[in-house]
Amino acid sequence: MTIRVRIAPSPTGNLHIGTARTAVFNWLYAHNQEGKFVLRIEDTDLERSRSEYTENIKSGLEWLGLTWDEGPFFQTQRLDKYTAAIQTLIDRGLAYSCYCTPEELDKMRENQKAKGLAPRYDNRHRNLSSEEKAAFEAEGRKPVIRFKIDDDREIVWQDKVRGRVSWQGSDLGGDMVVARAGETEAIGQPLYNLAVVVDDIDMAITHVIRGEDHIANTAKQILLYEALGAKVPEFAHTPLILNQDGKKLSKRDGVTSIDDFRKMGFLPEALANYMTLLGWTPPDSTEEIFTLEEAATKFDLGRVNKAGAKFDWAKLDWINSQYLHKMPANELVELLIPYWQSAGYEVNLDSDRSWLESLTAMVTPNLTRLANVVEETKLLFGESVEYTDEAIEFLKQEGVDLVLQEAITAIEEADTLETADAKGIIKQVTKSQKVKKGLVMRSLRAGLTGEMHGPDLIQSWVLLNQKQLDRGRLSKALSLI
Repeated sequence: MTIRVRIAPSPTGNLHIGTARTAVFNWLYAHNQEGKFVLRIEDTDLERSRSEYTENIKSGLEWLGLTWDEGPFFQTQRLDKYTAAIQTLIDRGLAYSCYCTPEELDKMRENQKAKGLAPRYDNRHRNLSSEEKAAFEAEGRKPVIRFKIDDDREIVWQDKVRGRVSWQGSDLGGDMVVARAGETEAIGQPLYNLAVVVDDIDMAITHVIRGEDHIANTAKQILLYEALGAKVPEFAHTPLILNQDGKKLSKRDGVTSIDDFRKMGFLPEALANYMTLLGWTPPDSTEEIFTLEEAATKFDLGRVNKAGAKFDWAKLDWINSQYLHKMPANELVELLIPYWQSAGYEVNLDSDRSWLESLTAMVTPNLTRLANVVEETKLLFGESVEYTDEAIEFLKQEGVDLVLQEAITAIEEADTLETADAKGIIKQVTKSQKVKKGLVMRSLRAGLTGEMHGPDLIQSWVLLNQKQLDRGRLSKALSLI
C-alpha cells in the first residue's frame, strides 16, 4: 500500500503558521514512508475564498520546501462528485431533506438552553411523510440535506498520536447537515465534512494528519466513510500551536502568516526546521538543527507530542541565526539587498558586490534575522552620520581634536587603507600624541560612526575608506569640537 497524505487549506486567508506546521508533518510522514503528499484547495466557501490567497498558499509551501506530489485539486471543480455522494446517501436512506427554518432552529435551541441541555438538532424532520414534505415545499421552504447519526453509536478509532479515541453519537449535535439548501437544485452547496470525505476517498488518502481541533469532525467523518462504503483512513491529531499564555495562536498574537515570517527575515530552511520541532521530538532530543530531508528519515508519528506546542520566538531566532551564520557572504548578500533597499540605502550589487560581501561578512555574526542587517549596518551607509549625545560629549574631550586631525592627515597621505594600514595609523597616532590606544580607538569610532558602540572598528574603517567616506566623516566630527 502506498501511503498518501494531504494538506487541504482553505483560501480564505494567507498561509497560516498552523497550516504550514501541519503541512510539514504531512510532508515528513510522506517522505519517511516513501508515499505521496497531495495538495487540495478547499475553496467551497465562495464568499470568502480568493485566488490571491490560493497563490499565497502555494508560494508559501514552495518557499518552505514543501513541494507536493499531486495537485493542487480544487473542491469547486468537484461539486458533481459531492452531489452524487449525497444522492447516494439519500437513496440508501441515510440522509434526508430537512425543512426547518432558521427561526424554528433558534427556538429549539433556546428551549434546550432553558432546560440546561446542550444545543443540538432534535432530528424532527428525519421521518417526514410525503404529504408533510409537499406541504413544506408548498410554503416555499428550501431543504438542507441532513445525514442520520445514531445517538447510541460509539465511534472509536486508534489515533496515531493520541491512542484510543471514542465519541458517542449523542454528543455530535444530532443529524448533521451535509448540504445547504439549493436555490433551484434539489441538493445545494455541499458542506465541509461531506466534501472532505468524498475527496479523501477519491484521492485514496490513507492517513489524515491534522490539528486536534478536528477531532469532533473526525467522529462525524468516520460515519460518512462507512455510509459511503469506503475504507476509513488512519488519523493522527497533532497538538495546536499555543501562544505564551497557553492559548491557541491566533491573529491577535500578531505574526501568524508565513508571509509575515518571511518579511521579518527568517530563512525558509530555519522556519521549516523550527516548525518540525513544534510538537515533534526527534530520537536524539538534543538534535535541533536539521533539514527537512534529514528530519524525514527520522520522523515518526509516535513521537508527536499530545500536549500543545508553545511558540518560542527566542528558539526560532536562535535556529535562524545558526543558518545565517553558516551561510557564505556571497549567498547571504543576495538576501540582504531587499532589506537595504527598503531602508533607503543606496546599494548596487553589480558595482558594489565586493564591498557588500565584506560588509555582510563583518555583521553576519550579529544577525538573528535578515531584517537585523538594517540596524547593524546603518553606520556604514551615507556621506554623514548623526552623532549621539554620548559621542558628541566624548569628541569634546581634550586631545580628541589632535587625534582626529592626525588621522585625517594619515588618510590623505595613504594610497589605500587595508587592515594593517588602519592598525598602523592607530599605533602612530597613539605614539605621537602620547595618549592611550583606547582614546584613539574611541575617538575614531565616534568620528567615523557618530556612536560609541558598533561593529568592529578596524573593519568598519576599511569599508568606509573604500567608499571614500572616512575622511569626510572625521572632518565633520572635527568641526563639531
